Amino acid sequence: MILTSHDQLGDTGNKTGFWLEEFTSPYYVFKDAGAEITLASPKGGQPPLDPNSDGDDAQTETTQRFKDDKAAQEHLASTKVLSDINPDDYDAVFYPGGHGPLWDLAESADSKAIIESMYQANKPVGAVCHAPAVFKNTSDSQGNALVSGKKVTGFSNSEEAAVELTDVVPFLVEDMLQQKGGNYSKGNDWESFVQIDGNLITGQNPASSAESAKAVLAQLG
Repeated sequence: MILTSHDQLGDTGNKTGFWLEEFTSPYYVFKDAGAEITLASPKGGQPPLDPNSDGDDAQTETTQRFKDDKAAQEHLASTKVLSDINPDDYDAVFYPGGHGPLWDLAESADSKAIIESMYQANKPVGAVCHAPAVFKNTSDSQGNALVSGKKVTGFSNSEEAAVELTDVVPFLVEDMLQQKGGNYSKGNDWESFVQIDGNLITGQNPASSAESAKAVLAQLG
């Protein structure tokens, strides 16, 4: 699982980072299935948490479980440095969202190399909410945009408008996926919606995080 290290919401002076539910829901889907989970981020160590994802209205069963799980908290606080990750060592990769990835992971050469390597090896590559931003600069083995012609989803323009950050983010996930040739579709705002195209798995929003992780597990058999 690869998390953002970016904590500034543009030039607003507000904090951002990863979205708690989009980490905890997949984390426990994988953990409860017996998976061995490695956590990584561009800078390593404790990734920044979007404070909005830790508010009372954002709590879920898995976020509460995480707050009572000291081992998981220690695991998250000690993410590996992304540049040290060898994709050959892993069966799948999953990116939780939050606005942070729009700034760092979308532009990360290390992230790009991991995605391209794992995708070409036919290993599941999953991303939820804002995390499909990580496909911005990725290519397939022919040099085409990785998402070109693929069924994809991600945080929708209408959802970004609802949180009033359309003019703050460096780009809109929905627009970028379409510009790269992706066959973008979405469900209702804030409801679970997942797209699967081969080993490429994308979820639309926080509510999609558990189902996205389950789709990754299903591919691993």
